[in-house]
Amino acid sequence: MLIQQLVNGLVVGSVYALVALGYTMIYGILGIINFAQGEIYMYGAFGAVLTLAATGELGLAVMAGVGTACLVGFLLERIAFRPLRGMHPLIPLISAIGASILLSSLARLLFGPDDRSFPIEFNPVSYTIFGAAEITGLQLIIIGVSFGLMVILSIFVNMTKHGKAIMAVAMDSDAARLSGINVNNAYVITFLLGSALSGVAGILMAVYYNATSFSMGLLPGLKAFSAAILGGVGSIPGAIVGGLVLGIAENLGAAYISSSFKDAFAFIALVLVLIIRPRGIMGSRK
Repeated sequence: MLIQQLVNGLVVGSVYALVALGYTMIYGILGIINFAQGEIYMYGAFGAVLTLAATGELGLAVMAGVGTACLVGFLLERIAFRPLRGMHPLIPLISAIGASILLSSLARLLFGPDDRSFPIEFNPVSYTIFGAAEITGLQLIIIGVSFGLMVILSIFVNMTKHGKAIMAVAMDSDAARLSGINVNNAYVITFLLGSALSGVAGILMAVYYNATSFSMGLLPGLKAFSAAILGGVGSIPGAIVGGLVLGIAENLGAAYISSSFKDAFAFIALVLVLIIRPRGIMGSRK
């Protein structure tokens, strides 16, 4: 049973890590928390579900979902954050909370209050691992896609021109500007990357739970934010570790203590880690 819960936690935790990466990248370069990240996750799922229902093409649906998430992220950067750049940190924070409420309310109007199922079902083939647990093909896809995107993001940030520009802006935006780096482009690329990751996460969870709703981004958004803090806000490896730890913690807690408090275990784990290590698992001292 332990191995099975670790597998289940790894699946959910890898998705938390994708959304947490969006939080930590935006914080790392702008110094703000985008509390609308959960809503971007939700819009990505709806973009895929509605496109799939209309066309029946899964590949097109995935592209539409990621595109929808990126569009929402782009508009947020231009409307909710760019005009407030350089102001007191509380001001963009309030703007992010307002944007989150607005996007959730708009989704209720556009998509309705009822849940929508994913238009297609995946073959429920499963495999036995270690002779003690089962993992489905869908779970393997979720883990594989999540970790694949994490690797691609790491390569992009560390080995490409735009990725290095983002890192330079995160270290010192004024020095980066003087070096000829287009700071505005770096901000936009960061938002697009974070939004794309959240959009993919939303699509994966819509398939996994076979449901989408206007409020589906609330708890995953909060848990991913907790994962970013747990791992060390601003740290890309920390966001990945934090997401995995949170996913495993909530599944073990639900299995061995009480499933009624499943959502609470993630936050309990966050508090315990921060008591021991206030800067997070992989956070710097700065």
